[in-house]
Parts: sequence; structure tokens; C-alpha cells
Amino acid sequence: MPLPTAPKIEFSARVRQIVEEIARQRNTEYRLVIRARLVLAMADGAGNRELARTQQLDRGVIRDWRARWIELTPKLSRAETSKASDQDLRDLVLNGLSDLPRSGAPPTFTAEQIVQIVAVACEEPSKSGLPISHWSPKELAAEVVKRQIVKSISPSSVGRFLKSGGLKATS
Repeated sequence: MPLPTAPKIEFSARVRQIVEEIARQRNTEYRLVIRARLVLAMADGAGNRELARTQQLDRGVIRDWRARWIELTPKLSRAETSKASDQDLRDLVLNGLSDLPRSGAPPTFTAEQIVQIVAVACEEPSKSGLPISHWSPKELAAEVVKRQIVKSISPSSVGRFLKSGGLKATS
């Protein structure tokens, strides 16, 4: 009994050119380059087993990307039919190669609140009437709550925000 064959990926010359450009670019995210190469190999007829072996990926991952590209194909065709610009088509391809949104709790703090917390951290503590020379995460957390930037925040969250912004609070 012959092994089942994976559905072949097909795309127009214009889409192929965009995917090839993504696969060759050095300034594109690595994961997008790898996925573009994967899709190109699928279009060239490579099967799931072969790709799993050569790309060192799980066959389930290969199947998922093949299915996602097949799902994207009608959108790409509609975009080309409606004379979408190269940039619009490229954006659609990049979106198709990107991660799907993940489930989970929404962020507790907005980007604006985080920026305001970092801004307070850049101020001298003496401006807030505190007799200290450097902010500690605990004191900074108390100050941003006092200023009503946030309702509540833990010192560890303040420390994470500062660390992600390249700043450092003293403990």
C-alpha cells in the first residue's frame, strides 16, 4: 500500500518571488526565513517525512505549516486578482508565516502605564519628597500607585519593566 502523499503547495510566480526574497533576507526574523524555506520546499514537492528529516522538525509541525499555507492560498489568489500592491502581498505572506495569536490572560498593564513607570524611574527620588538617592523596586511601586498610574503593582513587576527597558533599580 503506497504512503499517503501530502497535498502540494502551489503559488504564483509573484508569490514565489516574495517567499524566495523572505527566505534569502538576512534582516528578516529567523523563524520567518525558516518557514519561507519550508514552504518553498513544499512547493517543490518535498513530502512531510522528507522535510521532517532534512529540517529536523516534527512531522506535525510540517503538517500544520502545510495546512496553514493551503488555507492562505485563496487569500493570496484574491489579493493578486484584485491587483494588490507588492507590499500588500508581501504583508499577507509575512502574516501567513507569522505565529498565530496565543491564548492567555490579557496584559495587566498597558504600554502607556509601563512607559510612565519607566519615566518615574528616570526621575530623582528627591523630586517625590523621598529621602533616598536611588529607586528600589518597592519604593518605585509605591510611588506609581501614589501617582495613580496603576491601582496596584508588585515590586517584582516594576523590576521586570525596568530590566526590559535596560534600566536597573537598586534593591
